[in-house]
Amino acid sequence: MKARRRNQVLRTRLQNGLEIHLKEIHTAPLASCWVWYRVGSRNERAGLTGASHWVEHMQFKGTRRHTGAELERVISRDGGFWNAFTWLDWTAYFETMPADRIDLALRLEADRMRTSLFDPKELEAERTVIISERQGSENEPTFRLSEEIQAAAFRVHPYHHEVIGDMADLRSMTRDDLYRHYRNYYRPNNAVLVVAGDFQRRPMLEKLRRLFGTIPARPVEHMPPRPEPEQQGERRLTLEGPGQTAYIEIAYHAPRGGDPAFFPLAVLDSALAGASSLNLFGGGISNKTSRLYQALVERGLAASVSGDLATTIDPYLYSFRLTVRPEHSPEKLLAAFDQEIDRLLQAPIAATEIAKAGKQARALFAYGSESITNQAFWQGYCEMFADHTWFEDYLERIQAVTAEQVVAVAQQVLRRSNRVVGVYVPSGEGADAA
Repeated sequence: MKARRRNQVLRTRLQNGLEIHLKEIHTAPLASCWVWYRVGSRNERAGLTGASHWVEHMQFKGTRRHTGAELERVISRDGGFWNAFTWLDWTAYFETMPADRIDLALRLEADRMRTSLFDPKELEAERTVIISERQGSENEPTFRLSEEIQAAAFRVHPYHHEVIGDMADLRSMTRDDLYRHYRNYYRPNNAVLVVAGDFQRRPMLEKLRRLFGTIPARPVEHMPPRPEPEQQGERRLTLEGPGQTAYIEIAYHAPRGGDPAFFPLAVLDSALAGASSLNLFGGGISNKTSRLYQALVERGLAASVSGDLATTIDPYLYSFRLTVRPEHSPEKLLAAFDQEIDRLLQAPIAATEIAKAGKQARALFAYGSESITNQAFWQGYCEMFADHTWFEDYLERIQAVTAEQVVAVAQQVLRRSNRVVGVYVPSGEGADAA
């Protein structure tokens, strides 16, 4: 076991393959523990879509040592909070606690890695919860439109389906299906453990070695995703449903998070629609100075406009969502959007605009990196699609982006043959979803 330090972070790997990152932060008597597993909807096949998300739910139902209700009560009593997230490429669990209570979180995560129960009664109860969650999402026009866009954009790659899974699979998956998924992916050699906060590294490392070092490593049966073929022309779809408001979503195939082209794309995103937050807790900043806001919202064509840029293992999507004002048609708004994209591609971008966009992207990133919970988040998150240098060098790499690089990535990504356009057409019946 070799340990390395950079920027006050100790990184090491236990003999069972568990990767550990420890970052001392003595600004407050808090500590945050995160466990990241390299499994998400990307690792699911037809018939098992939604398995990763469902397994995440079951991790709160208890282990051989602790019931779920007991853990919730103890963590709250000690002044902590916990949560979990499942996405395309990963599943993550965290607890942020008073520093002198973080041992509870460490013991919990060691238990969850190997002894979650998957009680059949709890599993069936959770089936009802997840199906209800899926049905609630289906009441949202923007969810339904995004799902259709995702399915149209990916016909081969497993990014094809939503993280929550298809309703047919949620109804048919068994306890054995989910438990196999858990046992295959929840292994120390498929995980990254991060602790940040008010502690001493060496004693913490020894504690983690005792708790996690005895969990045996086993081969993980990965199903390599099939690469998505290059799209050969624009794809369009129309979705009809209840409500009073029309929506447009435009999704372009985009570089993966570890691609050098991602950094000029992040600056382009800031200039076009306002910088996307890459952090679960980072919040956002106003996009009123962005090109699309000024061209579409200030001119009264759209009620709102937003962009969504994501960091993924494989190439994913760079998306825009437009809310159509009732006095205008989706066709008119889409034509105005295309006019603004064409202007960007045809005219040079001023260095001052690039500098402003880069500054906003850096500011949003910095705002989302301040707290102890955020510091622990970033140490694990970037390992899911790149490595720790992605986070450590992000500000410098954004600072170094040139106008030429932004133009090049715009010409690569913002081609009409590279996109899927979806329009939600409301029936006029019923109220808009909250």
